[in-house]
Amino acid sequence: MNRFKIRTEVRFNQNALDTLKEFKGKSAVIITDKFMVSSGMIKKITDKMEGYKSIAVFDEVTPDPTTSLIAKGLKFITENRGEIVIALGGGSPIDAAKAIVFMAEKSGMGDLKLIAIPTTSGTGSEVTKFAVITDDTDNLKYPLVDEGMLPDLAILDPALVETAPPSITADTGMDVITHAFEALVSVNANDASDALAEKALLLAFKYLPYAFKDGSDIVAREKMHSASCLAGMAFNEVGLGINHGIAHALGAKFHIPHGRANAILLPHVIRFNAHLRACFGAVPCEAAQRYADISRKLSLPHDNVRIAVESLIDEVRYMLRRMGIPATLWEAGISPADFEREKENIISAALEDLCTASNPREVDHDAVELLLNKIAPVSEN
Repeated sequence: MNRFKIRTEVRFNQNALDTLKEFKGKSAVIITDKFMVSSGMIKKITDKMEGYKSIAVFDEVTPDPTTSLIAKGLKFITENRGEIVIALGGGSPIDAAKAIVFMAEKSGMGDLKLIAIPTTSGTGSEVTKFAVITDDTDNLKYPLVDEGMLPDLAILDPALVETAPPSITADTGMDVITHAFEALVSVNANDASDALAEKALLLAFKYLPYAFKDGSDIVAREKMHSASCLAGMAFNEVGLGINHGIAHALGAKFHIPHGRANAILLPHVIRFNAHLRACFGAVPCEAAQRYADISRKLSLPHDNVRIAVESLIDEVRYMLRRMGIPATLWEAGISPADFEREKENIISAALEDLCTASNPREVDHDAVELLLNKIAPVSEN
């Protein structure tokens, strides 16, 4: 029996921030990072919070939030006794806020209203039960999964992403595309998740190039915000795959931006999951057929499943080149020596990652090593 549930209310399009005016008289804690404060982005939020009882700001979130940061944020919330917690920023502040609120409620603070306001179009974290936290002791990323971490409300206002630089737009946009692809071919995929993942892909392939080229294109920004949210809803219910399993490990060891790690891997993971060599003289596997179907809907060459999948891979690679995303770990600044030193640790972490379990093709040590070798940092000298 399939199951699909959407708990988070979503307010979107221009002027969505006006939603904050509905909570006058409440005490609020904003969880964010220092850039959101120094850039003045936070003022766009607080300007909508006139009449609140109190507003406290925890701005110590860093990329790849750690267990010690979560403990620090929990103490801050406890001391300030906010009724509403607002997560402002990209994936790291939202993931941190989700984990902090979850721990606060478990420690006896009662029900807190969590509002997620993303300032990047990528993670979909505003509508998922996942939070990726790095353990200080072993420097590994761990996906936390619990429905108690689902935000109560997500506010998607494209005005908050207009100033995102092209490199961030590219990385986060490819994270959207990877989320949608992995949800589409997940072993748990169903009709509801398919509808969301397919729409996210069609929006992202169309509008990411426009958002990358011109950040002030408010329509492109709005559509990428929607694509991110739709992809988040899809994978929240059906899971991801080996692309994210490896990307989490790469990010933990080498601190590569998450979306970029996903993008580097994506063409190779599509080919691995499609398993085209096994299709010779046989019916293509379901993942290959699903990739081919999207290729057709994107109006790429699609005379047969093989051509359609190859066209899709070529289109992904074309997008990566045009947006300046590295094709290998070497181009991402990782030395061959560092790669070889951490290779086995990355393989182990990827196999243990919760995301890997829903990959459509079985994954073992050799499979992960094969994928890693495709992006291995080999010096050009």
